[in-house]
Amino acid sequence: QVQLQESGPSLVKPSETLSLTCTVSGRSITSGPYYYNWIRQSSGKELEFVGAMGWNGNDYYSPPLKRRTSLSRDTTKNQLTLQLSDVTSEDTAVYYCGGSPMAGATGNNEYRGRGIQVTVSS
Repeated sequence: QVQLQESGPSLVKPSETLSLTCTVSGRSITSGPYYYNWIRQSSGKELEFVGAMGWNGNDYYSPPLKRRTSLSRDTTKNQLTLQLSDVTSEDTAVYYCGGSPMAGATGNNEYRGRGIQVTVSS
């Protein structure tokens, strides 16, 4: 059974860098073709694609967020990491990690973690 779990701080100050980890169990993140999508949902808004990392290490970014987003992975720990720099209150959201045969999937990931609420506030 494939499971994804997000972890990281629940509170980040404005202008700081948000760093989240997605731990995958039940499947190697190097097995593919397959993609791990970071998506988020702010209160009252639709799911938004943030970025994705493929089984082969290729990365993909949402154009509006690309300048501030960095994706990485640790294959020894089967983990993926999202870093979002220079955060503002607009980045307050529930952040999810999802697994899909398609990069950029939002609401239709095969697997998805429970999500982590991140609030940007001083």
